[in-house]
Amino acid sequence: MDEIKFYGLGGQGVVMASQMLGFAFFKGGFYPQCFSVFGGERRGAPVVSFLRVDQEKILLKCGIKHPNEMVYLDESLIEPLEVKSLMKSDGKILINSRQPTGAFKPLHSFRLGLVDARAISEQQGLGHTFNTAILGAYCRLAGKPSLEVLLASIEEMVPAKKKKNLAAARQAYEQLETN
Repeated sequence: MDEIKFYGLGGQGVVMASQMLGFAFFKGGFYPQCFSVFGGERRGAPVVSFLRVDQEKILLKCGIKHPNEMVYLDESLIEPLEVKSLMKSDGKILINSRQPTGAFKPLHSFRLGLVDARAISEQQGLGHTFNTAILGAYCRLAGKPSLEVLLASIEEMVPAKKKKNLAAARQAYEQLETN
């Protein structure tokens, strides 16, 4: 079972990103389980969303304490010591960042992926909405679901600017940098 934890700030599309990815996994033949935690429902407040994915039905009904994948929509939320204490040893971390992988040296024991999803979304005319871009990068880092399945899910779930969101996901998939 894959356990994925998303971190971001209110207004960045963290919850929608985890839901879209869960839907893509569902379309790809997996069983997803998605839920979120957020406090003061306001822009800029920390938001955490969880996604479990398995090839069999998921009966577990609790939070994810030790994920094997983490997705950071905002690099300011990264605490290397916390990540090391929570993350499984063979884990993957995807970070929305303009910085090179060398800026995250304390996390180099994990498979690390970096993409500037915000810049990609701005280039595609999406402004500060970059959750589809981060999902494109996720598909490449994780190796699943396929990019085609993700794009079909984005097409079905995104209410506006479909072509721009699809282009952002494709571009982020291509521009992912790994350690």
